Amino acid sequence: MEIHKYEKWWMIFGTGTLIVFLIILGVSAFHGGTHPNNSKWTINYENVDQIEPFNNPGLHKVEGKDWDYEVVLVAQAFAYNPTEIEIPAGSKVRFIATTKDVIHGFEVAGTNINLMLEPGYVSEKITTLDKPGTYTIVCNEYCGSGHALMYSTLKVVDNNDNN
Repeated sequence: MEIHKYEKWWMIFGTGTLIVFLIILGVSAFHGGTHPNNSKWTINYENVDQIEPFNNPGLHKVEGKDWDYEVVLVAQAFAYNPTEIEIPAGSKVRFIATTKDVIHGFEVAGTNINLMLEPGYVSEKITTLDKPGTYTIVCNEYCGSGHALMYSTLKVVDNNDNN
Protein backbone atom coordinates (compact mmCIF):
# COMPACT_ATOMS: atom_id res chain seq x y z
CA MET A 1 0.00 0.00 0.00
CA GLU A 2 1.39 3.33 -1.01
CA ILE A 3 0.70 6.52 0.94
CA HIS A 4 0.64 9.77 -0.99
CA LYS A 5 3.40 12.22 -0.04
CA TYR A 6 0.89 14.86 1.11
CA GLU A 7 -0.78 12.33 3.38
CA LYS A 8 2.62 11.56 4.89
CA TRP A 9 3.23 15.27 5.48
CA TRP A 10 -0.15 15.69 7.19
CA MET A 11 0.42 12.61 9.37
CA ILE A 12 3.84 13.93 10.39
CA PHE A 13 2.40 17.40 11.02
CA GLY A 14 -0.52 16.01 13.07
CA THR A 15 1.71 13.71 15.12
CA GLY A 16 4.24 16.50 15.67
CA THR A 17 1.51 18.91 16.78
CA LEU A 18 0.18 16.32 19.25
CA ILE A 19 3.65 15.75 20.70
CA VAL A 20 4.28 19.51 21.08
CA PHE A 21 0.88 19.94 22.76
CA LEU A 22 1.58 17.14 25.23
CA ILE A 23 5.02 18.56 26.05
CA ILE A 24 3.55 22.02 26.69
CA LEU A 25 0.78 20.52 28.83
CA GLY A 26 3.27 18.46 30.85
CA VAL A 27 5.64 21.38 31.43
CA SER A 28 2.85 23.74 32.50
CA ALA A 29 1.23 21.18 34.80
CA PHE A 30 4.31 19.83 36.53
CA HIS A 31 7.06 22.40 36.20
CA GLY A 32 4.87 25.51 36.16
CA GLY A 33 2.62 24.28 38.97
CA THR A 34 -0.63 24.80 37.06
CA HIS A 35 -3.25 22.88 39.00
CA PRO A 36 -7.01 23.37 39.45
CA ASN A 37 -6.84 24.98 42.90
CA ASN A 38 -3.59 26.25 44.33
CA SER A 39 -5.21 27.55 47.51
CA LYS A 40 -2.99 27.34 50.54
CA TRP A 41 -6.06 27.62 52.76
CA THR A 42 -7.95 24.37 53.28
CA ILE A 43 -10.86 23.62 55.60
CA ASN A 44 -13.07 20.72 56.60
CA TYR A 45 -15.97 21.10 54.17
CA GLU A 46 -18.28 19.07 56.44
CA ASN A 47 -18.09 21.79 59.15
CA VAL A 48 -18.10 24.97 57.05
CA ASP A 49 -20.81 26.59 59.19
CA GLN A 50 -18.62 26.36 62.31
CA ILE A 51 -15.38 27.66 60.72
CA GLU A 52 -14.39 31.35 60.77
CA PRO A 53 -15.16 33.40 58.66
CA PHE A 54 -17.73 31.15 56.97
CA ASN A 55 -19.90 31.04 60.09
CA ASN A 56 -20.83 34.66 59.27
CA PRO A 57 -21.22 35.03 55.49
CA GLY A 58 -21.84 38.42 53.96
CA LEU A 59 -20.16 41.79 53.43
CA HIS A 60 -17.81 43.00 56.16
CA LYS A 61 -15.96 46.34 56.42
CA VAL A 62 -12.29 45.80 57.33
CA GLU A 63 -9.62 48.08 58.75
CA GLY A 64 -5.85 47.94 58.33
CA LYS A 65 -5.88 45.82 55.17
CA ASP A 66 -5.11 46.57 51.52
CA TRP A 67 -8.82 46.25 50.78
CA ASP A 68 -11.92 48.00 52.13
CA TYR A 69 -14.40 45.11 52.35
CA GLU A 70 -14.47 41.34 52.56
CA VAL A 71 -17.27 39.31 51.04
CA VAL A 72 -17.52 35.91 52.71
CA LEU A 73 -19.55 33.53 50.58
CA VAL A 74 -20.64 29.91 50.98
CA ALA A 75 -22.01 27.88 48.08
CA GLN A 76 -24.08 24.74 48.43
CA ALA A 77 -26.54 22.76 46.35
CA PHE A 78 -28.11 25.37 44.09
CA ALA A 79 -27.70 28.43 46.35
CA TYR A 80 -25.22 31.06 47.48
CA ASN A 81 -25.17 32.53 50.97
CA PRO A 82 -25.68 35.51 50.98
CA THR A 83 -28.15 35.72 48.12
CA GLU A 84 -27.59 39.45 47.60
CA ILE A 85 -24.49 41.57 48.16
CA GLU A 86 -24.39 45.39 48.08
CA ILE A 87 -21.00 47.10 47.77
CA PRO A 88 -20.14 50.82 47.46
CA ALA A 89 -18.66 51.75 44.06
CA GLY A 90 -14.91 52.26 44.04
CA SER A 91 -14.34 49.80 46.88
CA LYS A 92 -11.48 47.34 46.84
CA VAL A 93 -13.03 44.01 47.82
CA ARG A 94 -11.63 40.64 48.84
CA PHE A 95 -13.94 37.76 47.97
CA ILE A 96 -13.47 34.65 50.15
CA ALA A 97 -15.55 31.66 49.10
CA THR A 98 -15.93 27.93 49.60
CA THR A 99 -18.51 25.22 49.09
CA LYS A 100 -20.16 22.68 51.37
CA ASP A 101 -20.83 19.90 48.88
CA VAL A 102 -19.66 19.70 45.24
CA ILE A 103 -17.64 21.86 42.87
CA HIS A 104 -19.39 25.14 42.09
CA GLY A 105 -18.43 28.18 40.08
CA PHE A 106 -18.64 31.79 41.19
CA GLU A 107 -18.71 34.21 38.27
CA VAL A 108 -19.89 37.79 38.48
CA ALA A 109 -21.06 38.45 34.93
CA GLY A 110 -19.50 41.55 33.40
CA THR A 111 -16.52 41.68 35.80
CA ASN A 112 -13.16 39.96 36.23
CA ILE A 113 -14.44 37.89 39.16
CA ASN A 114 -14.43 34.17 38.36
CA LEU A 115 -13.65 31.52 40.97
CA MET A 116 -13.85 27.75 41.10
CA LEU A 117 -15.17 26.61 44.48
CA GLU A 118 -14.05 23.15 45.59
CA PRO A 119 -15.02 21.34 48.79
CA GLY A 120 -12.24 21.69 51.34
CA TYR A 121 -10.55 24.64 49.63
CA VAL A 122 -10.96 28.39 50.04
CA SER A 123 -10.88 30.52 46.90
CA GLU A 124 -9.94 34.20 47.07
CA LYS A 125 -10.03 37.17 44.72
CA ILE A 126 -9.19 40.80 45.38
CA THR A 127 -10.61 43.35 42.95
CA THR A 128 -11.91 46.90 42.74
CA LEU A 129 -15.52 47.44 41.74
CA ASP A 130 -15.76 50.86 40.07
CA LYS A 131 -18.81 50.63 37.83
CA PRO A 132 -22.19 50.98 39.62
CA GLY A 133 -24.84 48.52 38.57
CA THR A 134 -26.52 45.22 39.31
CA TYR A 135 -24.53 42.14 38.38
CA THR A 136 -25.70 38.56 38.25
CA ILE A 137 -23.62 35.95 40.05
CA VAL A 138 -23.84 32.59 38.32
CA CYS A 139 -22.50 29.12 38.90
CA ASN A 140 -20.39 28.32 35.86
CA GLU A 141 -19.50 24.75 36.89
CA TYR A 142 -22.22 22.15 36.38
CA CYS A 143 -23.26 21.08 39.87
CA GLY A 144 -26.43 19.04 39.41
CA SER A 145 -30.07 19.18 38.34
CA GLY A 146 -30.71 22.63 39.90
CA HIS A 147 -27.58 24.20 38.39
CA ALA A 148 -29.54 26.58 36.15
CA LEU A 149 -31.36 27.96 39.21
CA MET A 150 -28.13 28.78 41.10
CA TYR A 151 -27.62 32.52 40.94
CA SER A 152 -27.27 35.54 43.18
CA THR A 153 -26.97 39.32 42.84
CA LEU A 154 -24.13 41.78 43.38
CA LYS A 155 -25.14 45.43 43.56
CA VAL A 156 -22.45 48.07 43.21
CA VAL A 157 -24.01 51.30 44.45
CA ASP A 158 -22.78 54.84 43.93
CA ASN A 159 -22.53 56.58 47.32
CA ASN A 160 -23.39 59.93 45.68
CA ASP A 161 -26.85 58.61 44.79
CA ASN A 162 -27.70 58.28 48.51
CA ASN A 163 -27.04 61.95 49.38
